[in-house]
Amino acid sequence: MAFDFGAVSAASASPAARRERPSRCVRLVPDPPPDTLRIPATIESLDEVAAFVLELGAEAGLPETALYRLRLAADELATNIVMHGYQDRTGEISVAGGIEEDRVWVRFEDDAEAFDPRQGMRPPALDVPLEEREIGGLGVYLAFTAVDSFDYELVSGRNVSTLVMNLPATG
Repeated sequence: MAFDFGAVSAASASPAARRERPSRCVRLVPDPPPDTLRIPATIESLDEVAAFVLELGAEAGLPETALYRLRLAADELATNIVMHGYQDRTGEISVAGGIEEDRVWVRFEDDAEAFDPRQGMRPPALDVPLEEREIGGLGVYLAFTAVDSFDYELVSGRNVSTLVMNLPATG
């Protein structure tokens, strides 16, 4: 938790603003997530997401196969935000990550059109010839079934998606 003593701007620093503001105006604001990356929603920025996830997973001690699966899911999610969420519009993606006692999580937030990635997810139709299969959705399916859990919420108009990999038990 942090303390915010109010915005510092020309308007709030004016004598009139100081007279109107209570002398002991303190607002509690939550601490920012432990590690947060803010990048433009562009294909060129996706390498930063991969580096962020790989560093976080390595720091957590994720086994190589679990780290690969987490990166795969993160790559797929970030690519979908850029390509399908923002499309040709400019925007930003926030990527936060954390390590807890039994898991590693990566959370994506964006202001693109509201979209639950699970809606486009479908298992592969292995009984249908390749040339007859529908295009799309398979990458999301493979990525999100590779992680231990995936959650999506629409929070104050922002897409919030969280990927979780459980850490192996020690002992």
